[in-house]
Amino acid sequence: MLTLIAHGLSNAEICARLVVSQATVKTHINRIFAKIGATDRAQAVGYAYRNDLVDGG
Repeated sequence: MLTLIAHGLSNAEICARLVVSQATVKTHINRIFAKIGATDRAQAVGYAYRNDLVDGG
């Protein structure tokens, strides 16, 4: 899910792609933020790129 955020998908787009509810997406995003120490999407995207979870090019 972090890679989907890093690719710029909104919560609604993630819901559609993964076929889950918005509540599920929000829960997973909040848990990801807690685990990586991010407070917002921008920090999470930075983390994803720094840790080679998405292609930098």
